Amino acid sequence: MNSMLARRLVRTVPVSIRQMPRGRAFGCSAACRQPSAEPPQENSTTHFGFKTVPKEMKESLVRNVFSNVASNYDVMNDAMSMGIHRLWKDHFIHKMAPAPGAKLLDVAGGTGDIAQRFLEYQDSTNGDSTSSVHMVDINPDMLREGERRLADSKWQQQNRIGFTVGNAEKLEFIEDNSFDVYTIAFGIRNCTHPDQVVREAYRVLKPGGRFMCLEFSRVSNPVLAAIYDMHSFYVIPKLGELIANDRQSYEYLVESIRKFPAQDEFAQIIRDAGFTTIGKGYENLTFGTVAIHSGYKF
Repeated sequence: MNSMLARRLVRTVPVSIRQMPRGRAFGCSAACRQPSAEPPQENSTTHFGFKTVPKEMKESLVRNVFSNVASNYDVMNDAMSMGIHRLWKDHFIHKMAPAPGAKLLDVAGGTGDIAQRFLEYQDSTNGDSTSSVHMVDINPDMLREGERRLADSKWQQQNRIGFTVGNAEKLEFIEDNSFDVYTIAFGIRNCTHPDQVVREAYRVLKPGGRFMCLEFSRVSNPVLAAIYDMHSFYVIPKLGELIANDRQSYEYLVESIRKFPAQDEFAQIIRDAGFTTIGKGYENLTFGTVAIHSGYKF
């Protein structure tokens, strides 16, 4: 498939977290206060798909989901999206257009799709052999898949890839102003506090650095949205049952998409964290099935 056709498909085909790294890691006045009033309490619950759960439970629940799907994750992505997820990721990297020597932090890096595409782009487009990737994922099973796939790669032999099990909300093992680009693809909707994830991204990026997020989003056309919902709630769980013998995990994955903020709302979260966005701050792909969000640290 030539590049022109691939880009056209991306835009038009409808669908549906510390271990140390094994590789290189990289006001109101007193008069108006009411003494008897208690301070506001933070909501102690959150969503896990359509279920309401205590916040402290979500991390382990999400970890279990991705442990269940790790070995079949890419097969299921192909089945769910008819392979279009590969084109979305290709477009994501080309939109990034990283500079030679760039240091990428790929959070929720999982099976290594984004890391591999980034390094391939640097080699083929920039003729660059100095750029590097640090992959972080909360789930060791997903990260192990990425390590396995990249174990024999030239990039691993060149010590250009690092792996760390870590939480996107608390990247305490990464110093401030460390990376040129931060990516998170199909992962932030699974985090308990997406706003905290974005604030951490801002902290670890260098001045001038770029935050990029690829995530499932909202289809605005009502007819297409109805078709998308049917595919999501009926077809995808059935595929999960047939291919991975795991209907419940894929039901969660579908439900988590519906609970994630819509495009404009998430773009505002990015700006609230300190990032500067260009235009509306995102690009819809495949009628809004997914969106690429981007912000710069100036």
